[in-house]
Amino acid sequence: MASVKAEETSAKPKPRIVARYSESGIVSREGLEKLKIYQYQQANGITVFTDKAPANNPYQILLYDCFACRPDSTIDWNGIRLFTANYDALITRAAHKHQLDPALIRAVIHAESAFNARALSRTGAMGLMQLMPETAKEMGVANAFLPEENILGGSKYLAQMLKQFNGDVALACAAYNAGPTTVVQYNGIPPYPETQAYVERVKILLKRYREQKGV
Repeated sequence: MASVKAEETSAKPKPRIVARYSESGIVSREGLEKLKIYQYQQANGITVFTDKAPANNPYQILLYDCFACRPDSTIDWNGIRLFTANYDALITRAAHKHQLDPALIRAVIHAESAFNARALSRTGAMGLMQLMPETAKEMGVANAFLPEENILGGSKYLAQMLKQFNGDVALACAAYNAGPTTVVQYNGIPPYPETQAYVERVKILLKRYREQKGV
């Protein structure tokens, strides 16, 4: 989601919260019931994802706001139904105004909210492109639940990320999800499973939306 910051705590046994989640329906309406995931590493080096806190291992809690952030998602991203016509005029307008590929806007909307204009996360990310309040304000969005304002504001922010990262779609999407400061800090896609999953899924969706338009 836009401007999400990954937060870390160093004290044990407190977990590191690397993302946030919503109970408002972004995930659960797709039949994915586990909103809280524990990640830990076994002695043999295997990384485990589970819905139960491990008794003896240091762990992280992964909490997800965006539709495409869950590393353990069972969705077939190469086969999931596309939203090829939704908000077509608004997306075309935003793409023209901010010099973006319409397929990229559509892919980000799909990844963020699965085209749910009323999506609201527990942390306040709003609407189709899951704008955080401060980001919405910076982008001149007065009502982030109005599709026109949300798409224009989210596209403006996405264009800024692309400009900052020299047109690199993967880095721009990572910045959209985890914040540009985090991407700069790691000099690349942050090593957060949810951000890495998000970037890969946006890339899959982008390719598929481009194919739908014959690009």
